[in-house]
Formats: sequence, structure tokens, C-alpha cells
Amino acid sequence: MSILQQRLQARLAERREQSLYRQRLTLDSAQGRTIRVNGDSLLCFCSNDYLGLANHPRLVQAQIDAVQQYGTGSGASHLVVGHSRLHHELEDRLAALTGRSRALLFSSGYMANLGVITTLVARGDSIFEDRLNHASLLDGGLLSGARFKRFAHNDCAALEAQLQKAPAEVGKLVVVDAVYSMDGDRAPLVELAHLCEQYQATLMADDAHGLGVFGPEGAGTVADLGLSVRQVPVLMGTLGKALGTAGAFVAGDDELIESLVQFARSYIYTTAIPPATAAATLAALDVLREENWRQQHLHRLISIFQSSARQRELPIMASDSAIQPLLVGDAGKALQISERLREQGVLVTAIRPPTVPAGTARLRVALSAAHQESDIEQLVDALSRCWH
Repeated sequence: MSILQQRLQARLAERREQSLYRQRLTLDSAQGRTIRVNGDSLLCFCSNDYLGLANHPRLVQAQIDAVQQYGTGSGASHLVVGHSRLHHELEDRLAALTGRSRALLFSSGYMANLGVITTLVARGDSIFEDRLNHASLLDGGLLSGARFKRFAHNDCAALEAQLQKAPAEVGKLVVVDAVYSMDGDRAPLVELAHLCEQYQATLMADDAHGLGVFGPEGAGTVADLGLSVRQVPVLMGTLGKALGTAGAFVAGDDELIESLVQFARSYIYTTAIPPATAAATLAALDVLREENWRQQHLHRLISIFQSSARQRELPIMASDSAIQPLLVGDAGKALQISERLREQGVLVTAIRPPTVPAGTARLRVALSAAHQESDIEQLVDALSRCWH
């Protein structure tokens, strides 16, 4: 056995010993309030399908119709021969939704974040990231070659201290999640925008978990706060969460988008998402506009869950998003509670390091507009039994 193979073996053994070993679930159903896993029907509270669109009949039919015309794959990258009329229309619609002049599709949120960060900054520049940023944002910062600084979570004073030390003549990029994927709280975007203006930095917001959930017609966290393109020049959003499909986009002014077309390696050298996926996403945008009850229902469920959880003295974290974590601390205990919930027909994922910092393992409850009020009651009852 080679040294590399021995190393892998040791790392896997260590993961198991620390209750950090990860295993996949195999589904036999579409996404929804209930799913089938290994023959069991489970009430699901761990999907990012926040508006319940992943199996919406209109999206399904739009994708079927597009397959008939465009086939199953795009065949190439956007810059070769993979950019269809449906892709182009979707980019225009996403730009309009977010109030920006242009948008650009990427194959995933991870690819979008790598592409935009490595295009904007380079060696000699400075990038500042919240400590709880998504892995794709952190990886983009490390790959860029820029001076990489991390500041305490949502701590504008700590960020300002770092900005003050940065040379005035270098490019400065501040990167945050608009809604944090594991805590569910929001970044202080208004304050961050003010700091960036003061220190001539560019602000980038990853709104993967805010798009569809916040803002007029689900336009996202930035729109919800009324921030302009000048204040938040770089906006990333994903299509595989509230919009129920797959892929991602970056929205901004013409100069930003054209620069990504020319220089973003994760855009240039990646096959475009299937045209049928773009068609389904266009249908999702229609549903987002026409069925605004989904957003309202989701926020009502969030309020009901928080009230019920507090009554049962469950340790929920501060969040007004669809992500409602319960802090456990110990990874093994989080895994045990998750397994007990599953025995009661409720699926909630245990989130453990390295996804979250050591000592902050949690149950990540994700709510959806597909849920009913009775589902929330069943969830809280099960959580209370397993917890106490």
C-alpha cells in the first residue's frame, strides 16, 4: 500500500472515530414535504427547496417540452455552441428580477463564486471574507492569490479595522453570504455597503439562500433591503434552492458580466446547464411572480416554528430565514438526535465539523412552503421528545 493510500485510510478512520463520517441518502421520490428513503416515507426538513418548486407541475412540464425541442444536454460551453435561446432569455429575466443590467449563468453556485472572485482580484489585491462564508467563497479567495483576510462573523468593526490597514492603492473585495447557510442569519449588508464605499472596496453578496425567500417577488435579500447596484455591485444567486432547478448566476453591470465572459475560467471551460433546465427555471420565475402566497406561507411557518420551539425550550438560533438551526454542540449527540428523529418519521440533517466550527454541531431544520402547519407541529413534537 502506498503512502497516499495509507494516508487516506487513516483519515477515513479518524472521521469515523470522531462521529464526523458522512453518508449519502438514496431517494426513491421527488423532492417534497415527504420523501421516500430506503423504502421509508419521511417528513423532510433538510431540503433547500424553500418554495416547494422542485416538483411543481409547471416546472416539470416546461422541462419536458424543452427536452422535446432542445434535447437533454447543451453539448458545449456557452462560448462554443452551448448557449441556447432559453439560456439567453433566462439571463435577461434574472437580470430584471434582481434589478441589474445583466446576468450570467453558471453550472453551479460553487463555479460562480470561484469564477467571479478569481476574475475580480489577483495577487497584490486584498480580499476580506466573513469567517462563516460558504466553502466556495473561501476557496475562491484562496485560489485568487490575493491577500486573504477573514473577519469575525457579521462584525463590521473587525472588518473596518482590516480595511484601514489595507494599502489605499490595491483592489479590495469584501465577500459575504447574504443569508448564512448553516446559521440562517443575514449579513449586515447596509453597514457593509457603507464601509465599502468609505474604503473604496467592492462588495459581493452570495444570496443563494435569500433568493426567492426575501424581497419583492422573491428578488432576494439585497432587493429586500433596497440596496442599489452601486452599493452591492456583485450579486450571486443559485437556481437549485428556492427556484427548484439547478445552476447559478452572477448579476451586475455590463462591465462585470463582460469581464466574466472573457476571464472567468469556471464559466469559459464548463458545459452549459441543459436548455431544459433553463426552461424549467423560466417557469419557476413565472410561478414566483404569480403564486406569491408561497413566500407568505413560508414566513408564517417560520414564525410558527420559532414560537413552538421556544415554548418547548429548544435551543433555536437567531434566524428569520427558512434555515432554523438548533445548536447541539457535540457531533455525536447531534447525530444521535438526527437518527432518533428519523425513527419517528422526521428527517433533519445533523451538521457537523468541518462544515461548521468545532463544538457547534447542530440540527439544520430547513422549512419549505410545501409544508403544512400540522407538519411543523409534528416536527416540534418529535424534536422535543428526542431532545429532552
